[in-house]
Amino acid sequence: MDVLVTYDVSTETLEGRRRLRHAAKICLDFGQRVQKSVFECSVNDMQYELLKDRLLSCIDSTTDSLRFYRLSGSRESHVEHYGVKDSIDFDGPLVV
Repeated sequence: MDVLVTYDVSTETLEGRRRLRHAAKICLDFGQRVQKSVFECSVNDMQYELLKDRLLSCIDSTTDSLRFYRLSGSRESHVEHYGVKDSIDFDGPLVV
């Protein structure tokens, strides 16, 4: 499934800035950054639950916000992109 993950982490404290970096690292384990706090992830059901659990344990629900948008159908039918920064083709060959 394709999921769009967005978060808004309060960075007024040192701990908040750490949470922000940690949230980004978690999201990068599952997808690609498309905006500063927006990630496209292509995951199966188990990976989705793991992503959600890791992010929920990272954020402070009293000061931060976290959203998951499940995209139905293919990403190409939902996403139009203009400008720089190529995206990863999750269905293409993986070169490491």
